[in-house]
Amino acid sequence: MKEKDMSKKSVLFVCLGNICRSPMAQTVFEKIISEKGVDDKFIVDSAGLIDYHEGNKADSRMRAHAEKRGYEITHRSRPVRKSDFDKFDYIVAMDNQNIRGLNSIATTDEHRDKILRMTDYLQKQQADYVPDPYYGGPEGFELVIDLLEDACEGLFKEINK
Repeated sequence: MKEKDMSKKSVLFVCLGNICRSPMAQTVFEKIISEKGVDDKFIVDSAGLIDYHEGNKADSRMRAHAEKRGYEITHRSRPVRKSDFDKFDYIVAMDNQNIRGLNSIATTDEHRDKILRMTDYLQKQQADYVPDPYYGGPEGFELVIDLLEDACEGLFKEINK
């Protein structure tokens, strides 16, 4: 993505490594906007606060759980860049650590104002953050997808007004 397309709303989902939560959020949100017939009105991406997994596909366990629910995660991990704050309207973090990391990269109040917490858009469930499933079992991946499906619907309703 070169320049910001002013005719489109842009959303960047962020987690730590960009291999579990944020690529899943990106995939869920892309499915929502596709089903609503507005995918041409959005730019959606995801990134991580660390570059350790740069270029890698999403975690194989996350991809497997996603596939069981009809999702295909095609994103490859990339780190957050300072330029993302100019390119994206909404930068959506999965937890407080991600918010702190994003705030440390943001250079202006305008940039910091773009940072949102994913769980603030939950409609049916309650959670303070989207937990990282990386070191847990299958139930952690399922919980992440449950939370992201709910929160992405809420986010879509909020920004598609």
